[in-house]
Amino acid sequence: MNDIAIRASALTKQYRIGARRQYAQRLSDLFSRARGARGRTAGDKFRALDDVSFEIAHGEIVGIIGGNGAGKSTLLKILSRVVRPSSGSAELHGRLASLLEVGTGFHPELTGRENIFMSGVILGMTRTEIARRFDEIVAFAGIERFLDTPIKWYSSGMQTRLGFAVAAHLEAEILLIDEVLAVGDAEFQKRCLGKMREVAVAGRTVLFVSHSMGSVQTLCNRAIWLENGRVRADGSDVRHITLEYMSRGADYGVAEWISDSKSSNKEALVVPRAMRLFDRRGHVVKRPVPNEGELTLELQVEVREADPALSIGYGLYTEDGQALWYSYQTDEAPDRWPRLERGVVRLYSTLPARLLNEGRYRLEYICCLHKRMWLAEPGANVASICFEIQGGLSESPFWMQARGGVLAPVISWRRDR
Repeated sequence: MNDIAIRASALTKQYRIGARRQYAQRLSDLFSRARGARGRTAGDKFRALDDVSFEIAHGEIVGIIGGNGAGKSTLLKILSRVVRPSSGSAELHGRLASLLEVGTGFHPELTGRENIFMSGVILGMTRTEIARRFDEIVAFAGIERFLDTPIKWYSSGMQTRLGFAVAAHLEAEILLIDEVLAVGDAEFQKRCLGKMREVAVAGRTVLFVSHSMGSVQTLCNRAIWLENGRVRADGSDVRHITLEYMSRGADYGVAEWISDSKSSNKEALVVPRAMRLFDRRGHVVKRPVPNEGELTLELQVEVREADPALSIGYGLYTEDGQALWYSYQTDEAPDRWPRLERGVVRLYSTLPARLLNEGRYRLEYICCLHKRMWLAEPGANVASICFEIQGGLSESPFWMQARGGVLAPVISWRRDR
């Protein structure tokens, strides 16, 4: 059997942006308009993928990383035969299952039970093979009560759980997974990562698109970094590649980010304008600071449409991309929430003293409509600032340097009298 599961050769996908079809406004236009004027208006060309080549062996778990618009999802769609490449070719040796977005491959009018069997048939499995794995799929997805309900009534999380369960259990040799696992809860994400490990141990191939560098480092034995549609890095040193990706453009000198353009998506509900980190004297952090004093984060945003569900905050990450915590202006009781109105709003939050260990950190702007949608998703944004902690960890002569663990809190002790 060929040891290569996937071979991409000079894959290129080009789109024409800004082009739209012109339609006649009146019947007379059909006769008066010159033939050459009809059709599509001119538009710029954009290469979502540009000469991408690689080979993936059977049994590899490969993390596909890169920023928004890097070409990750386009690559998976081409491999899934959903999109045709403009040039180049993609060979797949083995039965394919893909989970590219919520509800992929499902019919909304069919029940969960019917969709499981339909997906199995599409993958080329017999009814007996599907029935043998049926109970495992249902248990993994946790949808027993809703098994005979049309999936159009499922939540996005339920659809994701069922989609992953079907893709992972129906014995396809190649499994393609886009960042849809972010829809599931934390416990389900852990189960998915565990299942993907099992799949790889069994000799099946996994391509995993993710913005979670921690998951990529833990799960994958290879990483491919896409940037502007090209392969920036490809190798088995996953930690090195993900660290390079996370530190791209990072400036650990001045902890300040200011939007370089007044133009932005006109449909955006909230637009970040600036982020700054101040030390306890009120100065913007410009060099490594001790952790003995509080640090203050300023978020300046333009609220274009107020919404009761609007939550604005930040994610704090270590240098290697491990998320330490997320914080929102809605974390406390509602009567203490800062009021968000239309216009430019400045929000402030405090990073506690004597908590962070020595090391480098990244603060990233995040924003969502609570339980509805991300407006600025964790791990996928440009608006971020970096800073470094050195010293000030404790007044104790024993523990004045970097300590074991991610954090270094100073916690009081007492003895029983």
